[in-house]
This record gives sequence, structure tokens and C-alpha cells, in this order.
Amino acid sequence: MRLHLLLLLALCGTETTAAALSYSLRGNWSICNGNGSLELPGAVPGCVHSALFQQGLIQDSYYRFNDLNYRWISLDNWTYSKEFKIPFEISKWQKVNLILEGVDTISKILFNEVTIGETDNMFNRYSFDITNVVRDVNSIELRFQSAVLYAAQQSKAHTRYPVPPDCPPLVQKGECHVNFVRKEQCSFSWDWGPSFPTQGIWKDVRIEAYNNCHLNDFTFSPIYDKSAQAWNLEIEATFDVVSSKPVGGQVIVAIPKLQTQQMYNLELQPGKRIVELFLNISKNITVETWWPHGHGNQTGYNMTILFVLDGGLNIEKSAKVYFRTVELIEEPIKGSPGLSFYFKINGFPIFLKGSNWIPADSFQDRVTSELLRLLLQSVVDANMNTLRVWGGGIYEQDEFYELCDELGIMVWQDFMFACALYPTDQGFLDSVRAEVAYQIKRLKSHPSIIIWSGNNENEEALMMNWYRISITDRPIYIKDYVTLYVKNIRELVLAGDKSRPFITSSPTNGAETVAEGWVSQNPNSNYFGDVHFYDYISDCWNWKVFPRARFASEYGYQSWPSFSTLEKVSSTEDWSFSSKFSLHRQHHEGGNKQMLYQAGLHFKLPESTDPLRTFKDTIYLTQVMQAQCVKTETEFYRRSRSEIVDQQGHTMGALYWQLNDIWQAPSWASLADHELLSPTNYHFLSSLKEAVGLCKAQIAAIISQQGDIFVFYLETSAVAPFVWLDVGSIPGRFSDNGFLMTEKTRTILFYPWEPTSKSELEQSFHVTSLTDIY
Repeated sequence: MRLHLLLLLALCGTETTAAALSYSLRGNWSICNGNGSLELPGAVPGCVHSALFQQGLIQDSYYRFNDLNYRWISLDNWTYSKEFKIPFEISKWQKVNLILEGVDTISKILFNEVTIGETDNMFNRYSFDITNVVRDVNSIELRFQSAVLYAAQQSKAHTRYPVPPDCPPLVQKGECHVNFVRKEQCSFSWDWGPSFPTQGIWKDVRIEAYNNCHLNDFTFSPIYDKSAQAWNLEIEATFDVVSSKPVGGQVIVAIPKLQTQQMYNLELQPGKRIVELFLNISKNITVETWWPHGHGNQTGYNMTILFVLDGGLNIEKSAKVYFRTVELIEEPIKGSPGLSFYFKINGFPIFLKGSNWIPADSFQDRVTSELLRLLLQSVVDANMNTLRVWGGGIYEQDEFYELCDELGIMVWQDFMFACALYPTDQGFLDSVRAEVAYQIKRLKSHPSIIIWSGNNENEEALMMNWYRISITDRPIYIKDYVTLYVKNIRELVLAGDKSRPFITSSPTNGAETVAEGWVSQNPNSNYFGDVHFYDYISDCWNWKVFPRARFASEYGYQSWPSFSTLEKVSSTEDWSFSSKFSLHRQHHEGGNKQMLYQAGLHFKLPESTDPLRTFKDTIYLTQVMQAQCVKTETEFYRRSRSEIVDQQGHTMGALYWQLNDIWQAPSWASLADHELLSPTNYHFLSSLKEAVGLCKAQIAAIISQQGDIFVFYLETSAVAPFVWLDVGSIPGRFSDNGFLMTEKTRTILFYPWEPTSKSELEQSFHVTSLTDIY
């Protein structure tokens, strides 16, 4: 067994005093199902699905119809257990805690066969006092209850009135009552994703032991004082003082590059204590601010904070501090009713251009640091500056936000509520309040996060009556809505984070929503706030169909992923647009027909006598259609930034739906097989299906290697619209793709995401253009 042991020692004094000992329980655990008929080893962090796959007991969960075949996994009640010896003398410590950074989701925890607590929220961190039950050799069990069954029980127990929706649309093939459990909402299925309601310990779990005093949490917020024209830093540290007497000492905060160091005296009384510090930075010191990608540098400063406490106890923390201001500007616009809705970063208006982020996988243990960096680097490479972390997924791991800080990617952060109404009984609210307080504390130090949003589309769902609530019953649901998002979540945000704005929902009318009592009669107004806009019937080449809104935070079109992506999770009988597999994979009602209709407006649909050729060509055509539609709509919003037409416009943000995929299926994503579709800008004088003189282009490629980069020298025999380069399952990124090739030769670079060879690329390479269909 690998030993995970962290020892924090005093930094000065003649005698060293251990501040705390931390022993991680990550690694191998035992997992068994409800009736004990199945027992297997499993990794922590991890989940049951991953453990079963790693032991060869199930196939790839994404293969063919396995989302249905493996439904039994989520309906069973699993137990995680482990026996371990603590590698230090436990009797020498006054306080011992069990810390669980993330439990998915409903569990009872037994330590040495004593029940020490329960969990009911995937998004919360739990700490349990085990001082009186811990021994040198210990056992721990987490007895999980199926989140699906728990949600059904909670819904059934809510007898006063229904809380819709009961179940997702049948086409999504999902589970019911997800709004009754504080878990990743899309894990019960969505219109682009499968149903895999996982169980497991999805983040770190550890034992912490300490004497006298322990630093539990540490966070900070840079604040700019406009009147003094100087920066300050608000620091908050939370302590658990287990000494029977007060603990005194000093705190030294230092930011060397800003020539800033301050010392404070403190005295901590026994119990849970919060220390608030205010660090002044001289106005004579030049502070370089953090800027979004494309607008400046992402300068950060190293800060250390040292607590020198009684008894030779020293605790040191270090962090990267970024300085930036953010304002949400809602003010009258000349020539247009309503209010603006845009962001100022460091006093400058910024157009937000980017996409919406969903969880990178149904199984979070498969989301590696390398994958996050590659996806986020692709965002920057595509010249985006913003991602919206959508409210039906998860609060992302720390590394996601650290990378966004580093890369200059602004984050619109939803709280995890989406497309549903929610209960407001006291137990549910208590769980939500703990979740929100924890996430604010965890995330507020990141400059990349520029706004908190209470939910995704729940104001619109309520006021546009998605769930057919009678007009006489609506006040009940409005009251619940205000209770959850205003009286609880908003209250916690205002108390815990003064460095960024908060809105109750997306879409919302912002200040107008507030004026109307926190719900607007038309939350999707073009004159206020942000809008979500989808139209699959109107011609997407006609820019007049798009709304001249203040801010477009969702819009997009579906396409199918590349055949090389689908091939890995399907069999030969699945390879047609009307196959059982293709219909099963489509979770958006009428989605396949909508794609073909939109494509048929401007392109000739495939007519090959070869079914496989027709399937591949149809997939390709849906991608071309999606690229053109999103391109046209995005350019319209960017053009509307500087104009008011018919009293509408001044659009200051465009975030298309969606950046990434969660599985191999039709969706609105632009990143699937992790390739970025980023076509060069051009304008067609007519629909391509009406073009005269197009002939089949013969495109040849010569590949050479230059260090870690591969160079593709392309040569074509004729004009080739929408040239698509594909290297099969080799992950990486082309410098351009989906381009119009009017010149005889063109050079494209390929950046592989893992080691590969020239011969592998040559064997996997395939090129398609529109002329292959025509």
C-alpha cells in the first residue's frame, strides 16, 4: 500500500511542533453491491461504473446501448469499505477528523462500525469528528443509496404539491426526479447526454489530526478602493481551536513583488473562529492587473501568510493573487428602451466571446489534468475569452479554474440548478446553503470567475409555463423560486463575495427582473439581460432571424460527431442515419430531421447507393451545416455590438452552445474527438446546392514532421469547399479545418495531444470536401 502522509512542521523556534498530520485514504478500496453478490476492488477517487469497467466486468459504458444495459448499476445500493492503519500515534492528538472532499451522493458513513454521519450533496465537503472512535487500525464504510431511488422517495414524500418536471422527455431515456437530489443534474440524462447516475467517492478523502489549533479554510478577495485609488486584500481564515485556553500569536502577510508586508496580532478563543485581515497595498506601488485573453497579461503575485502561534505552532499558506475588477453595467441606451447588459473588466468594456462548458465526461475520475489543459488551450487557440460553466453539470475541479486564471478565460459560473423547479423544505435548503457557502469560499479567489448566476433557465421555465402550472398555483412556485435563489443563494453570495456580480438566472432580465419581484413576465427579452435563442426551422443563413439582444448566452445547432468518433462505440449495423443506434443516440426530439432540413436549405443531401458512404456524407454535412449556422449567428451578434437597429442591439456577448461533448452522440458541441472546428471566414453568393461548375476535387497530402508538430502539405485539383481533415482516433488539433480551398496548395499544422508518428498519421488520415458528395 502506498503511504500518503503529509507532515506540516513548525518553521521556527528551538523545538519543532507539528501543526497537523494528514493521511490520505485515496487508493484501493473494496466495493460490493447491495446483496453482497458482487465484490470488487475500486479506486478512490472513482465511481462504481469505473471500477466495474477496470475489472473487466462491464464494457465501455458508452458502447452502443450500454446506457440502458447498465441501468442496474445506478439502481443498486453499493458500499465502499477500507481497512487501514494510521502511521502515527493517534493518542498524541487532541482532535481527529475525517474529511471527504466529494461524495457522490447519498451515503451513511461508518467508522469502526460506528455511524458518524451522512451525506446528501455531491457538491459539498464533509468533515466528521472521529476523535472518540479512531484507533491505530481502523475500518471505514460508506453505504450508498441509489440516487435514483432516493430522488423518487424524496419526491413521493413531498405531498403538499408537485415539483415539476417529474421525468425527462422519453427521448432522453433518463431517470426521474433529479431536482430532488443535490447531484449533477445531467447525470440523469439530458438532450445531449446519457443517463449515468454514478455512485462513489469522487474526490479525496483523508484523516486530519491536530492539537491546540488548526487552520480549516483560507480564502481572499482583492478589492479596489476607488476613492483611495488603491488595492486592498480581504483575507479570511477559519480556525478550529481545540485548546481549552485562548491561542495568541501573530500573522505575517507578504507579497514580495509588491513590496508589501504586514503583521497583525491575534487571539483565538476556543471553538470555531474566523479571522478577517485587511491588507493595504500602497497606492505608490504599481499593481499589474489580470486581463482576459486578448486584452492583456494574466499577471499574478505570490503571497505567503504565516501564523506564528503560541506553543511554537507555525502555519504557513501560500497562494497566487490576481488583481482585477469586474462590473456588470445595466444602464439606459440612447435610442433603445430597456437597459444595457455588459461587463467592464478593470474599467474597460469587454465583449464576451466564447461558449458553454458541460462536464467533460460522465465519469469524473476520467477527467485528467491533461484533458482539461488541452480543452482549455483549444478555447484560447480559437480566440475565445469566456466559458459559461452551465448549471446542469458540476462545479469544476480546482485545476479548471486555475487554468482559466492562467489562460485568461473569463468564467460565467452558474450554481448547479437547471431546467426544473426545486423543493424548498428545510432539509433541502440546509443542504443547498452548505453547498453554496462552500463553493463561494472555494472559488471566490479566482479572477477568471466574473459572475455568479443562480440557475439555468428556471426563471424562464416558471414564467413561460414550461410545466403547465395553473395560474392560481403559480404564486406557490414563485414563492419557492424567490426563497431558493434570492433569500438563500443570493443572500450567501452577497455575504461571502463582494468582488463580482450576481444574477438570479440565465436567461434573465437583470435589473428589470429585480424590479418585477425577481421574476419577469418575459425573461428572454431583447431589451434586458441575456437571452437563450434556438431556432431550427428558420434559415440560419438569414441573419435577420436572430435576436438583437443585449447578450446571447446560449445559441447553437446540432451536428453528428465524426464517423471516426462514432466507430469506436458502434457496430456495422449501426452505421446508417435511420438505424436503431442513431435514433437511440439522438436525445433531442426531432433532432435528426431538423439537421437534415437545415442542411437541405443550402446543400444537396447525399444520394450515394452505398449506405455507409451515405452515412459518412450525412455526418459530414451536418457538421458543415452546424459550422455555417453558428458562424453566421456569431458574426451577427458581434456586428450588433456597435449598432442599434429598430431600437434593438448593443449586443455585448455571444456564448454558443456548446463547447465540448460528454459522449459520442449528436449534440451542439464544437469539440468532439477533441478537434476544434474553426473555419476561415468567407461569404457565398448563393446556396452551395445552386452553385454551378463545382467538380470533384482530388486532394492529396504530404505529411512531414517538425519536432512535435506535423505539417500537412495539401494540393487540390479543383476548388474544394469545406475541406475536412480527419486523423481518426489520434487526438490533437489542426491549425485550421472545415476551410474553403480556392488555392492549389495549402499548408496546415497538426498538433498531437499525445506522442504519435508520421506513419500512424498517414494510415489514419482522411480528407473530405463538399465535392465528394456532389
